[in-house]
Amino acid sequence: MGVCGQSPQSVCQPHWLRRLMEAALAMLSGWGRVRRSSSVTLRPAGMEDALGAFSDPIGRAHGMIVHGAGRAYGDCALNEQGSVLLSSGLNRILSFDAVAGLVEVEPGVTFRQLVDVLLPKGFMVPVSPGTGFATIGGAVANDVHGKNHEVAGSFCHHVVAVDLLTPSGRVHAIGPDRETALFYATCGGLGLTGIITRVAFRMKQVPGPSVRVRVQQVGDLDAFLAAMEAQAGATYSVGWIDGTARGRALGRGILETAEPAADDLPKPASRGWRVPFNFPDAALNPLTIRVFNELYFHKASGSPREMARRYENFLYPLDALRDWNRIYGVRGFHQFQNVVPFAAGPAALRELLEAIACSRRASFLAVLKRLGPGLAASGPLSFPMPGYTLALDFPNGPGIEALYEKLVAITLRHGGRVYLAKDALLSPGAFRAMYPRWREFASLLNEIDPKARLQSDMSRRLQLRARSG
Repeated sequence: MGVCGQSPQSVCQPHWLRRLMEAALAMLSGWGRVRRSSSVTLRPAGMEDALGAFSDPIGRAHGMIVHGAGRAYGDCALNEQGSVLLSSGLNRILSFDAVAGLVEVEPGVTFRQLVDVLLPKGFMVPVSPGTGFATIGGAVANDVHGKNHEVAGSFCHHVVAVDLLTPSGRVHAIGPDRETALFYATCGGLGLTGIITRVAFRMKQVPGPSVRVRVQQVGDLDAFLAAMEAQAGATYSVGWIDGTARGRALGRGILETAEPAADDLPKPASRGWRVPFNFPDAALNPLTIRVFNELYFHKASGSPREMARRYENFLYPLDALRDWNRIYGVRGFHQFQNVVPFAAGPAALRELLEAIACSRRASFLAVLKRLGPGLAASGPLSFPMPGYTLALDFPNGPGIEALYEKLVAITLRHGGRVYLAKDALLSPGAFRAMYPRWREFASLLNEIDPKARLQSDMSRRLQLRARSG
């Protein structure tokens, strides 16, 4: 059944006209705080209001896009001179079947909500991004992956059904076995195929609220990749790379692997500290970043060692520092995340790390993971594929675009691609080379949304609405 209580084929006509969502002009930004847009923001009071979104005439010069928790780093959920539907109020957990492990939620439900409610019942989200504040609607729209992608796949691998409101006003009940072309285009489709109103997916049963983590210090890139290969069967695996290291120490870092455990560790008493103000631009400079990397690397001296951690602490370490993006100051930062095939991985990663070290723009947060098979065979814009994914943060400033272009060129040369959820700088040409099925995606958009009612700053920057012919 559709969300309106009618057949999925029926047209929803809720009584929303006089209870329409509040509309206001607001400045929104991505998590990197580099890309900003002034948009008409629509705040639905409930799902009935959201179902009337395409009947609202406000701010239609550039159409509309859905904005969840604002955790996408770039401009995929921004819409300058258009309207933005804020889904944060659509945050009800609709049902949970403990026998089947099946949960149904509205799009604004966050990973943190699910962990808080269902982890005490012995269930964990099957796949999670690096923050618990991301929404489930955003997880589908970006087909997010986590520290367990190699064994668990991406989030959409676990999705059973999605209710999707398209610009025609129709709610489609889609899934891996229903309207499959629309489903797989929605997985990683950046919110351009419609408004997600319900997501049903399977949770993972776990023995307790914790994982047993193995921490290992690794001296260089070759040793790092060998250690990751040796631990390829681990449920969770993630590496931190010292982006300032050069020469024989290039690629040194810390590898963490983890397995579900029954340790009944207490839930953290608080949600951590909050960064109260924007740091001065000079706070993050080559010297301070090098010092941080040096101290962080040596914190794992004497490893390997094992310890128990709560899921929240292992999966969401940065969530303990609220508004941590303020550390980069008012100028913000860019995140570059790519994936390169395993065969090309050693050469590509070495070239990337050397370029970063030589630029003296090293990231103090550089994360390396292994990815398994993705939805590439079905999802035109899904990011994951078998290979190594490297994610790095760079303070915004002069020269960053040139470095970004260099990293993109290295990625392309080695057969890789950039994660669109993190991007704010990719060119249309590079995008099309990385995602060769873009024409298929554009053709579907032109079919279901011929008037371009759904748009974003990213869709225009990458020319995603271009005619496929």
